Amino acid sequence: MQGKSEGSVGEVAEKLLLDAALENIPYGFCVWSPQFRLLMWNKHYRDFYGFPEDAICRGMTLEEVVHLSCRLGNHSEHGPEEFYEHYSGELLNNRSGARAKSQEVVRGGRIIETAHIYSPQLGWVVTHEDITDEIALSESAQKRKLELERQNIRLDAAVNNISIGLCMMDARGRLVICNEPYARIYNLPVEYLRPGTQLENILGHLFDVGMSTGGTREQYIAWRREVIARREYGKTVHELNGRTIMMQHHPMKDGGWVSTHEDITEQKQNEARIRHLARHDALTDLPNRIEFLEQMAKAEAGLQRGEMSAVLYVDLDHFKAVNDTLGHAVGDEVIKQAAVRLWGTTRESDLLARLGGDEFAILLHPIESADTAARVADRIIKSMSAPMNIGGQQIEIGASVGIAVGPLDGITTDQLVKNADLALYKAKSEGRSTYHFFETGMDAELQQRRAIEAGLRLALPRNELRLMFQPLLGLAESRVTCVEALLRWDHDEQTISPSIFVPVAEETGLIVPIGNWVLHQACRAAASWPGDVRIAINLSPVQFRQKDLVAQVKAALFENGLPPARLELEITESLLLTDSEATIEALHELRAMGVRISMDDFGTGYSSLSYLRSFPFDKIKIDRSFMRDLTTRADSQAIIKAIIGLGHSLGMSTTAEGIETEEQLVMVREQGVSEVQGFLFSPPLSAAALANLLHSARAKGQARQKAS
Repeated sequence: MQGKSEGSVGEVAEKLLLDAALENIPYGFCVWSPQFRLLMWNKHYRDFYGFPEDAICRGMTLEEVVHLSCRLGNHSEHGPEEFYEHYSGELLNNRSGARAKSQEVVRGGRIIETAHIYSPQLGWVVTHEDITDEIALSESAQKRKLELERQNIRLDAAVNNISIGLCMMDARGRLVICNEPYARIYNLPVEYLRPGTQLENILGHLFDVGMSTGGTREQYIAWRREVIARREYGKTVHELNGRTIMMQHHPMKDGGWVSTHEDITEQKQNEARIRHLARHDALTDLPNRIEFLEQMAKAEAGLQRGEMSAVLYVDLDHFKAVNDTLGHAVGDEVIKQAAVRLWGTTRESDLLARLGGDEFAILLHPIESADTAARVADRIIKSMSAPMNIGGQQIEIGASVGIAVGPLDGITTDQLVKNADLALYKAKSEGRSTYHFFETGMDAELQQRRAIEAGLRLALPRNELRLMFQPLLGLAESRVTCVEALLRWDHDEQTISPSIFVPVAEETGLIVPIGNWVLHQACRAAASWPGDVRIAINLSPVQFRQKDLVAQVKAALFENGLPPARLELEITESLLLTDSEATIEALHELRAMGVRISMDDFGTGYSSLSYLRSFPFDKIKIDRSFMRDLTTRADSQAIIKAIIGLGHSLGMSTTAEGIETEEQLVMVREQGVSEVQGFLFSPPLSAAALANLLHSARAKGQARQKAS
């Protein structure tokens, strides 16, 4: 479009036609002369760049139009000078008559595509087209394409990276797609993985390579077709070369289906292992309590018909001492070796189980008589009596057995198990390493034992415990040289014998707090006696399992101001049975403090002499059992003489317990015993009575010294 000019009517008509044509073309149009002067333009051109109608005119230079355009917000990525240099250079470089295109951004972020062509007579004819929407549409289509590609990649990754096999079939039974796990599970050749492969070909191949169906090839294919024809979800498990495959069928609306395939061999093995562990002991792999009781329940029907069965409860002797002194690793090895030995004593039809800890149970079913159970129990005791060699260390434990025989002792699982447990308790109370049959009345004994345990737990808080003191007379000194502290328990208006409650205290661990109480009370009492009188206290082997025993002894001495030399600790040879390094170390530590160590009840064990080599004792106490027959049996006299002589040769003093007659006193005095203890001199006394005795004896001794 140009400004007005004179001319003929024809020229005017042509110009109007040209203007009309330029204004109606759907893109911007302008012409630049070879000297970069604006010759012609239309409204679209002016609108694209926001030029006001009177802002541009014919003859304006390209540089002027560019500066105006930049001021209106166009070409924001360039300055006016930079854009002018760029655009003018682009025009100058295209004077060959070829059509060249470029893009530029105008106000509002619109994208304008320009195309120019050069004519020597006219200059550059430039078209301007708004392609913003086209680009947006193109970018949207490109994004959709990229997203579709991404989805396909994700689908392919999902299909081929899931752990289960997957395949899709169309309504005509032709393979549409399958993933790598599907091919791997069945080890399918590549020709069976191509789309279009018929299902029958795949099934036939699977049958040929070992698919277990229990029928013929045709029956297997027919069965799969039957599953497909049902048009409903289905799940089946089948075997293939020793592996277990779970297949799930998922029908689709178009008549095709998707099937998933999972190798669950390991899962089945784990499930079987879990089921096994639920009913078997993890350490020995023997049946556990659950399995044992279920098998017992199955035997009840036979018991009700009069068939004879026996339940043997087996408990390892001294196992807790092994666990506490040598550690749980050694304890576990003992349990495993014990399980092997017990298994060797049973018949093929018997059931051996580990109930927990050191407890085992055996079901003998069927048996002809109770003698069968006795023979098995005897084999168990003999087998368990042999020492175990664990890590180069000899360990002796033994076993006690309780026996209940049905239907005489019960026809239900609960009755037989309970009665076998009662019989086991009786066997243990009779000295261990023996067996005992259930007898009527055992339940009452157990109830009594439980009552003792319950009462003993409250004995300290209720102040039911007290100490009595029995003097020991030094024959060379002719005075009381030592006093033994004896524990008494007053409960339910009666005094319970230590022989009854001490074993219960040791089994339950209550002996530890009770023993600590005795230690402190005895030291407190001894602190008020004359300084040359020692206090003797019995220590249980259970107390030596406590790592702080030495610290407790030190605390009792310090709190009561008692010199260590006035404390005498009495132990029995059962403490040294396990030959524990920790026990020997504790004994040496106590002796290094100045505390005297005495072996009590010497001569009653089968290896007392060997224990004298384990530790340098200060004193040997000869058991009272030798005193009863001292005046009538020559062998008792010989034993007493040998023990006293042994003590002298080893530098140990000796004490004779249970002296009740003058004849006994004369005989042990003649053999050179150091101290005597017994009712001939004094029964156990209360703390007050003993204090009076000691101070009275001291006063008399001082009076004799003054008189002399």
